[in-house]
Amino acid sequence: MSTYLLCIPTYNEAENILELLTRTLDLGIEGLEILVIDDSSPDGTAELVSKIQSPKIHILNRAKKEGLGPAYLAGFQWGLNRDFKYFIEMDADGSHQPEELPRLIASTPGIDLVLGTRWMKGGKVENWPLYRRAISRMGTWYAEIALKLPYKDLTGGYRILSRMLLESIDLHEIETIGYGFQIEMAMRAHDCGLIVREVPITFIERTKGKSKMNRKIVIEALIRTTQWGFQRRFNRR
Repeated sequence: MSTYLLCIPTYNEAENILELLTRTLDLGIEGLEILVIDDSSPDGTAELVSKIQSPKIHILNRAKKEGLGPAYLAGFQWGLNRDFKYFIEMDADGSHQPEELPRLIASTPGIDLVLGTRWMKGGKVENWPLYRRAISRMGTWYAEIALKLPYKDLTGGYRILSRMLLESIDLHEIETIGYGFQIEMAMRAHDCGLIVREVPITFIERTKGKSKMNRKIVIEALIRTTQWGFQRRFNRR
């Protein structure tokens, strides 16, 4: 029985997905399977994945593009139904290095949420323009202050979640679509009293394809974080 399910949401990642899957399989990680969650990419991403002859790779085809959060939730439910113990999040654009997976996995014993962290000692970002660095750093800083969470990279998308984490929260209550989803999941894990560990990673900006980051995603994360912050203060009082 496999232990780890690597969930990779995709939308128009035909230029990146095969290399990413090959590099991951070449690591030979015992108990690891991969689920590509494709939101009907018009560039044929799902078709490329479906041609790979490996029992360790699966494809979950979704009817339309709905965003990062719903894609991950669909992947988590797929894995929960098949008794996986840990769920790994990884972007499809090559910014997360598969070669760091063994180190992240080694951090999971006794831990419910492993956060691959760019903004800590040992972590770094390569080839990012200044404005992207500012958005990421400011996003985490604002979430940390508003939500009183002690983590250095709340918007990062390279992380491992335990089955206990996913079963401790009501996944049907998750409504965030973009990168606010990452903030919400960390917040809920923290509020459940689960154990969180930060591990430094190297983030490398994509060289192929188009980034999905846009103003709408940033605004959603900002609004949601502000709402959660007020709710948490009100509840404490």
